Amino acid sequence: MKDLEKVFKLSKTQEQLLRNPDIAPTAEVIAQALGEANNAYIKFIDELARLDIRVEWHYYSDVKSWLARGIYAWIGPRGGKKEKTVFWMSVWNGSFKVTFYFPDSARADALNLPLDDETKEMIASARKMAKIKIFPLTFDLRLEDQLEAVILLAGLRKGIK
Repeated sequence: MKDLEKVFKLSKTQEQLLRNPDIAPTAEVIAQALGEANNAYIKFIDELARLDIRVEWHYYSDVKSWLARGIYAWIGPRGGKKEKTVFWMSVWNGSFKVTFYFPDSARADALNLPLDDETKEMIASARKMAKIKIFPLTFDLRLEDQLEAVILLAGLRKGIK
């Protein structure tokens, strides 16, 4: 446990954690990194299970960090296994960030969800990524009451081709 404390010294500035490829993001490691935000993380994972979205962690050497993909999997009409990345997640000191990539054509659908005004403004003002017709939405999550919008958007993203 003391080794983990050295790895996750919490600072006052935002810092991405889980950068050591040899330390896999177990429940204990994530709890230590998130601190008080771990309760929100646990609730988030539980809500994702209700939506049939699983979380898979992988170390990406290009960004030198462990990142999680939220994956929705289903069986296609011909029996083939299909899967879609719903979101990407990273762990920071005291919070976790969830990023969605929505096609610009889904902006109106996202704005029609029963979301708070701040989230709707975030969606409306999100800029497309260069020539690609998608826009990113990133949520910095610490508290359970921040999860409602993210869960609604995960459900929407799950259903978009």
